[in-house]
Amino acid sequence: QVQLVESGGGLVQPGGSLRLSCAASGFTFSTYAMSWYRQAPGKEREFVAAFTSTGYTNYADSVKGRFTISRDNAKNTVYLQMNSLKPEDTAVYYCRARSWPNEYWGQGTQVTVSS
Repeated sequence: QVQLVESGGGLVQPGGSLRLSCAASGFTFSTYAMSWYRQAPGKEREFVAAFTSTGYTNYADSVKGRFTISRDNAKNTVYLQMNSLKPEDTAVYYCRARSWPNEYWGQGTQVTVSS
């Protein structure tokens, strides 16, 4: 059974940091591209960052220089280190695994940036 379980969200002040984790099981993690997406209230889900199975990383312009995606294939886990957080980063953050034609999503973890 495929599972993606996000953790690490919470309430943080502007300028603060959080590290999200996504633990995967039920598929061959190392062969999948792993990504983070987010969805703010009243908005569509948007791309945040990706880490392919071949080591390529990509970021949305809005998070470049502040967020870092990494993965540990031995632990079947992908991470999102978020620094210099802004109120506009407030959203539910989702983990996605993709290897055509398969695609899996986690349930999400809430990140709230507020003073």
